[in-house]
Amino acid sequence: MNKTTPATELIYRPRRLRRTPTLRRMVQETHLTANDLIYPVFVMEGEGQKVEIGSMPGCYRYTLDLLLKEIADAAALGVNAVALFPVISPAKKDDTGSESYNESGLVQQTVKAIKKAVPDIVVITDVALDPFTTHGHDGVVDDNGVILNDPTVEILVKMALSQAAAGADMVAPSDMMDGRVGAIRQALDAAGYFDVGILAYSAKYASAYYGPFRDALDSAPKFGDKKTYQMDAANAREALKEVALDIAEGADIVMVKPALAYLDIICQVKAATNLPVAAYNVSGEYAMIKAAAQQGWIDEKKVILETLTSMKRAGADLILTYFAKEVALMLR
Repeated sequence: MNKTTPATELIYRPRRLRRTPTLRRMVQETHLTANDLIYPVFVMEGEGQKVEIGSMPGCYRYTLDLLLKEIADAAALGVNAVALFPVISPAKKDDTGSESYNESGLVQQTVKAIKKAVPDIVVITDVALDPFTTHGHDGVVDDNGVILNDPTVEILVKMALSQAAAGADMVAPSDMMDGRVGAIRQALDAAGYFDVGILAYSAKYASAYYGPFRDALDSAPKFGDKKTYQMDAANAREALKEVALDIAEGADIVMVKPALAYLDIICQVKAATNLPVAAYNVSGEYAMIKAAAQQGWIDEKKVILETLTSMKRAGADLILTYFAKEVALMLR
């Protein structure tokens, strides 16, 4: 003890283990690695095009030829999985999203091409109708503007089967219709796709953080909102109920979306299940960091790492993030 310090009964001083970088590394509790990352990517029709998304600086819509290079680069950095999201031309949209299960559709062609070009990377496909519908909702809408659950699930099943047939490793129902995980699991098994996993968007909240993503896909709802099927931001116990239902129906991984404002939910879900827990570092979270960094208000790299580490610390085993390539490079 320093002679100038009054005598005390202090026995343990936590600062001892913070004294040097080596000591801090030795006792670090949470470790973020490239293995934790899933890279969401946007694919569009055409060739030789890469279009930046205005509200997501540094994120692009790619045509398939350029997307394959982007995915190969991510794989070379140690990213093990991509989550695929399609930009569908208005001419191919209809009220029921029938293009979603077109065997020759953009998603199906893209999955086949990725598995041929980068066979080891895990391809996760989105199962939801909003990119494919004229109205921008995740389900079939009746004449009164009500999103119909069971007719929507029937279409989601067709969509998941077509993605599995194309070679998807996992399908990810993000629609929040009741019973869709069980219906998809039963259909996949009946068709012999026993090894195709389900990453369930189990606790997906009706969040204001999704705005830039809807810009990317031009999929914002044309009327109303999504609060009759996505969760109320004020609810926590309901998230555990949704997770339990999805597990009972056959989910392989459960997910919380968004992540940053829902760290408490991630923590509770992690405590409630032995399944892997994913968290989605969504477009609004990405955009806020990018915007603040462009203004010079924050140290971008340090904030990115701190943000993703907080998700891992809360209990996320996997993190979907548009920062995946940047983080994988930093972690090298």
